[in-house]
Amino acid sequence: MKITQREVARQLLNFDYVLLGAVICLSSLGLIMVMSASGIMAEKVFGDKYALFWKQAAFMVAGFGVLAVTARADMQFFYRHTYIWLILAAMLLLLTVFSPLSTKAGGASRWLRLGPVSIQPLEAAKIALVFYLSYFFANKQEMVKTFSVGFLPPILMTGALCLLLLLQPDFGGAVFLAALLFLMCLVGGTRIIFLGSAVMLAVVSAILLVVNSPYRFRRFFAFLDPFKDAQNSGYQLVQSLYGLGSGGWVGQGLGEGKQKLFFLPEAHNDFIMSVVGEELGFVGISFIVMLFGLVLWRTVAISIRQTSMHNRITAFGMGAILIIGGLLNMGVVLGAIPPKGVPMPFLSYGGSHLLAGFFCIGVLLNLSRKVKG
Repeated sequence: MKITQREVARQLLNFDYVLLGAVICLSSLGLIMVMSASGIMAEKVFGDKYALFWKQAAFMVAGFGVLAVTARADMQFFYRHTYIWLILAAMLLLLTVFSPLSTKAGGASRWLRLGPVSIQPLEAAKIALVFYLSYFFANKQEMVKTFSVGFLPPILMTGALCLLLLLQPDFGGAVFLAALLFLMCLVGGTRIIFLGSAVMLAVVSAILLVVNSPYRFRRFFAFLDPFKDAQNSGYQLVQSLYGLGSGGWVGQGLGEGKQKLFFLPEAHNDFIMSVVGEELGFVGISFIVMLFGLVLWRTVAISIRQTSMHNRITAFGMGAILIIGGLLNMGVVLGAIPPKGVPMPFLSYGGSHLLAGFFCIGVLLNLSRKVKG
């Protein structure tokens, strides 16, 4: 079908430049903070204090390439292959458990190493789950209020992915997918009574998993009172709080933080927001929160203005991946929830979550050109 000049002009007008600007700011600030947080460690390990900075810069360039392609792609390509993406994601998760390609870190096999490249299948599973749930709810609206058709299939599908994550084990990843399922069921029209029952079942299951695992049990109670065992199970959280507390209103200055000097583990990764708080203070943290607020605002705006139910739920799900990730990361860094190893979208070091984040934004920008009016 030939696209007229008027249609091109309408798409350019509808293109969400605010969302794109917010993501450029977040990823650029993330690149700066990775350089600040990783320099000392990179110099000790690699002999080059810019080693991780250059890797993150390469991930960022690749991420913008993914964004550009996804923003211009035909969404029907992703929709037509919904079950293929789901099967591929499940296979990648299986490989982390049963394949020699998996690599262990912290007692868990969450990564696949393919030569010089490492990938985290959880990021692919998040996106595949969103495509599946949006397809499911868009095509089952007439039966979405029923238990056997409208509720049980997405629960079983998500539960299967969560089981594969627990085998790694990745309790935090399973919690992430469960939260994603809850939000998408909510907008998809699932009955509240079903959602309430599922939440109760999930809470009971989580309690049993914590009680029956000495490791999780220690981490949970360390979160409740990290200073009680500040040199062992509560060490990481205590150091994070020290960094945040010493930043004050405007911080100690970019590059002047002390916690990254081998006091705070994962300073350039999961706990990078502690470094932000220490070096840029309350002002820096607030600026990042406002940028994520813009991402949330534009996600909702793009979603509610879609003419297609499928597009509407897909847009919501892609934004939810980023917002849930940001909330969980901030919750861990602030000591509001137990440690889970969740990276901060666009800020933490790493390629898998960064590429996945840019993919989500690419889908949102793609759908922003298809809004009403």
